[in-house]
Amino acid sequence: MRSSGQYLILFMKGLVMGAADVVPGVSGGTIAFVSGIYIELINSIKALNLRALSILGSEGLLSAWQYINGNFLLCLAAGIFTSLFTLANVMQYFLLEHPLPLWSFFSGLIVGSVIYLLRQHPFRRRSDLALFVLGIGIAYGISIVPAVTLEGNHITMFFAGSIALCAMILPGISGSFILVLLGLYPVFISAIVNLQIDILAVFACGGLIGLMSFSRLLSWLLSHYQTAVIATMCGFLVGSLNIIWPWKQVVMSTTSHSGKVVVLAADNMFPQQFAETVGQDPQTILCMISLAIGLILVLGLEYLGEKYTETKVEAV
Repeated sequence: MRSSGQYLILFMKGLVMGAADVVPGVSGGTIAFVSGIYIELINSIKALNLRALSILGSEGLLSAWQYINGNFLLCLAAGIFTSLFTLANVMQYFLLEHPLPLWSFFSGLIVGSVIYLLRQHPFRRRSDLALFVLGIGIAYGISIVPAVTLEGNHITMFFAGSIALCAMILPGISGSFILVLLGLYPVFISAIVNLQIDILAVFACGGLIGLMSFSRLLSWLLSHYQTAVIATMCGFLVGSLNIIWPWKQVVMSTTSHSGKVVVLAADNMFPQQFAETVGQDPQTILCMISLAIGLILVLGLEYLGEKYTETKVEAV
């Protein structure tokens, strides 16, 4: 049973997940992984099934709520949706005004989380290393796939929701980036900003169906092949660094109907190349500091978590 303070922390994790999901290239699943709630999240989503309805009919609302871990899902969802409708504007500001330090900070988070995960789940066999490399290849491949443009109608948004929300719970694969690849990211952001309930409802329905199906597979895999799954997901994280590398030259972009520029393809470069080619200050020192902060934040949380566990054990 969580305390009120723990629920507040869970809500804040939801805030960060929601903010991350707005950004093409950053996955809410990555934040769930880093913050230690990933397996609980997958198992809670998995519990949204016919058995939950059966328990609701036979044992009542309280039993069904406990079965689906309702307090956890409600608190996390509250943080995610609060972030989507409030912090999205803040995230957009940093993306427009301070993109290089922001992407560097996210890079630090990802590097730190890979180190953390591999320390917690070291490779046990060669197949784990092979899956790690495969994960890198998949995430990198997705990052360089050319974008397409689909019409943002109800049918396409339904299927986009089912694909994007599944991607959102995979560390290293961004649901927002999937929407960019489909050419539907501007439609999604516009729907949030303008409160287009029909588009959002259709997207959410598709996402819910996709999540309920995909979470069952993920839960089973984590139960039976946890180290192999973690190795693959660490590969996803490493491969996703290609997407969020700070110094880029945009080679293909489009303007949404709301006037926002959406990047479809970009080439990575070193800071000096960026300065010479793009003609902007690469802010190298600030970016290195931002990356270090992200790295220290993850590893610092790991250290504090270990100390807290040791203290609890000694107290018992």
